[in-house]
Amino acid sequence: MQLPLLASTFATVFLAELGDKTQLAIVTISGTSSRSGAVFAGSSAALVLASLLGAGAGGSLSAVIPADALQLAASVGFLVIGTRLLLKAGQDSEPEG
Repeated sequence: MQLPLLASTFATVFLAELGDKTQLAIVTISGTSSRSGAVFAGSSAALVLASLLGAGAGGSLSAVIPADALQLAASVGFLVIGTRLLLKAGQDSEPEG
């Protein structure tokens, strides 16, 4: 196993997951339940399965599509989503006249 790859993947996913809607859902569920261990186990299993699907899909796609093209597609996707969010935020903050 390559420790640098493991560390960079961990750091990327950990930072990406902080404060996202998944974490907020987990806080909500655990706040309405007295079984926080079950909430942790369920959410951990879901994240592991989602990550497994993503890693498997990425591995399969990289056999057919060059890695540079996959990275470009992901970058463009994030750029489009970010731009749309910024535009929507700008429209929501405009005073109505």
